[in-house]
Amino acid sequence: MKKIYLALLTTLILASCGDKKEQSVDDVIATKNLKEIRNKKSELDKQLSDVSAKIKKLNTEIEKLDTIKRVPLVTALNVKNEVFTHYLELQGNVKTKQNVLIYPEMPGTLERVLVKEGQKVTKGQILARIDDGGMSQQVAQLEATTALAKTTYERQKRLWEQKIGSEIQFLQTKTNYEAQKNTLAQLKKQLDKSTIRAPFSGIIDEVIKTQGNVVSPGPGSEIFRIVNLGNMYIEADVPETYITNITKGKDVEIQFPVLGKTIDTKVRQTGNFINPSNRTFKVEIGVPNQDRSIKPNLTAKLKINDYTNSEAILIPQSIISENAEGKQYVYVVKNIKNNIGTAMQTVVKTGKTQGDIIEILDGISVGDQLIEAGARTVKDGQEVKISQ
Repeated sequence: MKKIYLALLTTLILASCGDKKEQSVDDVIATKNLKEIRNKKSELDKQLSDVSAKIKKLNTEIEKLDTIKRVPLVTALNVKNEVFTHYLELQGNVKTKQNVLIYPEMPGTLERVLVKEGQKVTKGQILARIDDGGMSQQVAQLEATTALAKTTYERQKRLWEQKIGSEIQFLQTKTNYEAQKNTLAQLKKQLDKSTIRAPFSGIIDEVIKTQGNVVSPGPGSEIFRIVNLGNMYIEADVPETYITNITKGKDVEIQFPVLGKTIDTKVRQTGNFINPSNRTFKVEIGVPNQDRSIKPNLTAKLKINDYTNSEAILIPQSIISENAEGKQYVYVVKNIKNNIGTAMQTVVKTGKTQGDIIEILDGISVGDQLIEAGARTVKDGQEVKISQ
């Protein structure tokens, strides 16, 4: 082939050199005559066209006479059924419903602080005491008078049962006892507010007020922050288009980039309200946290399983091309014999993607051989050789 090109080129050069009257391109340009320049260009275009036609004829004859066929070497992908699991990827923050500030329920001086930061506490454990201002003495006094009222009532009751005494005396002692008992219960309830207890089991994350501080109910009088790291969850906003696919019990993979940790869990709850401002609904995902390494407000990446096909046809996205009509196609090798076959362009219908893999819904079948390496260079109907 190179010899043919050289021979033709030499012929053109000799022909141009042999004609002494013919001007060179530089000479024509030097004349600054637009007509002559255009004529020279037309002359060279004709020569180029003649040479291209001759080369084409030679190539055609070479293909007929060449006994050794040069076919492109490709690799083939055998189509088979696979399990395809698609995930919706979102981002969320870790939360806990047991992360609260503890406020006093009565005013007074913080008499004792019984815990320190980082300490584990159990539900109902006493955390601090507030000076009750003498209320405990009032309770003790009222307990004594209530005990007396009870004894009087019980004796009057026995007499009344024996038909001794008047009914009015019996009713008076009964009323007095019940009134004393109710008053004592209310005062004990008020006194109990001087004792601050843990509302749930957890860790004292912060001690805000120290012993001797004067406290009172309301904002600004927080005494402790208590957190339970065992009952963690992630709340995320999911687009409404996934409302039928993402339901309670769906598998979720949670990645914590900061911790370098991945855990598998499930959707614990799905919301029943579509937010009109962003057209999303909320999902709640439980987060197991046995080692207590996961903290509130930690950023997490979520992969929620929204689609699974146990008999999917999956192929690399890189081997799919698109024609002028916008249809996607692949090359299927047909009539394979001795590892040589014909590349046939086949239009496919695609489904969901996951990473570099795409699901094929229609167009190819199990057992087909798809061109993988070399798919971008072959042509429809071209012979190809499959590499082993």
